[in-house]
Amino acid sequence: MTDALLRVDGLKKFFTLSDGQRVHAVDGVSFSLASGETLGLVGESGCGKSTLGRTIIRLLSPDAGTVHVGGKNLAQLSDKELKPLRREIQMIFQDPYASLNPRSTVGRAIEEPLIVHGVKDPRVRAARVDWLLERVGLPAEAAQRHPHEFSGGQRQRIGIARALALNPKLIICDEPVSALDVSVRAQVLNLLADLREELGLSYLFISHDLSVVEHFCDRVAVMYLGRIVELAPRHRLWSQPLHPYTHTLLDAAPLPDPTRRRGRRSLVEGEIPNPIDRPNGCHFHTRCVHKIPICSSVTPPLISRADGHEVACHRAEDFYTPRPKETYV
Repeated sequence: MTDALLRVDGLKKFFTLSDGQRVHAVDGVSFSLASGETLGLVGESGCGKSTLGRTIIRLLSPDAGTVHVGGKNLAQLSDKELKPLRREIQMIFQDPYASLNPRSTVGRAIEEPLIVHGVKDPRVRAARVDWLLERVGLPAEAAQRHPHEFSGGQRQRIGIARALALNPKLIICDEPVSALDVSVRAQVLNLLADLREELGLSYLFISHDLSVVEHFCDRVAVMYLGRIVELAPRHRLWSQPLHPYTHTLLDAAPLPDPTRRRGRRSLVEGEIPNPIDRPNGCHFHTRCVHKIPICSSVTPPLISRADGHEVACHRAEDFYTPRPKETYV
């Protein structure tokens, strides 16, 4: 992808426990994100999605690999060198309650990035805060109030306004609607979609809700135990998934109509392995009913097909066929 806004190569992040053991939360992840694109990142809780997002933006320091934004490798920059690039990439957090300082007014929370990045004129900052509040659907008077005076959906709008303060090109959305009521989710997603079109934003959209990802994202990456096992355009992933774990995720998603049923269900064995003592070879082989001997000893690389579909599975080509359409009972 020649016009990649974000390029991640071989990114790793591990955490060392008190007994010296390591948890490999992110294990050699590579992908790229084009300007104006929304890439969804899905997987079970604990697979490393949020850690990946925080490592990309350097809230966590990577242990290996590179993260290129605007031609610069964020993984190797000092804090001083990194500061100007903070304008290019921002983050919306999952919890709209914990992400805002309860002692600061909303206006101060949105204004703070402008102060940090040297916007000295208070009139310019105030005008920017008013515009941002209006753009996310809140009145200008909200700037004088505190976070506890707002609902969860309104607080997430404030978080979005804060992320937009510096005119970023890329926003990492860490499950931005998972803590919201269903009706409010739709409103926030529509807001994010409108901002994407109006401001030319790119999103890395982390979520465990496949229905949201199917509606909102252009491409989707599937993560399992720290690795990306499949990456494809949205329509291809839903119509012809090539990794057994992706089949499992899609089959586990609830259907909105109780009168509908699926044509088949994938079978999964056992429990999720211990992230400290992960299986050799393909991490999923201990749960996969289609495994062959090579799966337990050789890690399958993430191979890109001619149609842009990437998959890390030894049996991707010789076993899986297009998913049957769901039928009515």
